[in-house]
Amino acid sequence: DNLFIPDASIAFTRKAGEEGKLFGSITSQDIADSLAAQGKTVDKRRIELPHPIKAVGEHTVIVRLHPEVHADVRVTVAAE
Repeated sequence: DNLFIPDASIAFTRKAGEEGKLFGSITSQDIADSLAAQGKTVDKRRIELPHPIKAVGEHTVIVRLHPEVHADVRVTVAAE
């Protein structure tokens, strides 16, 4: 079982409109899948994402590793 390593960063490229709004969104499942592709297994329910990400730019997402331990994941979204 690969434990999640703090200070991870992931990047997505998505289709976006002129003002940087995405056509669609990035969900906690997308983030969990991307982390898993890096060998960092994390349950999507541990990812604190109040709303799906719908804009290009850098976003910080909190992952609850244990009740008192959190890690920040830098999510970068670029326009296609």
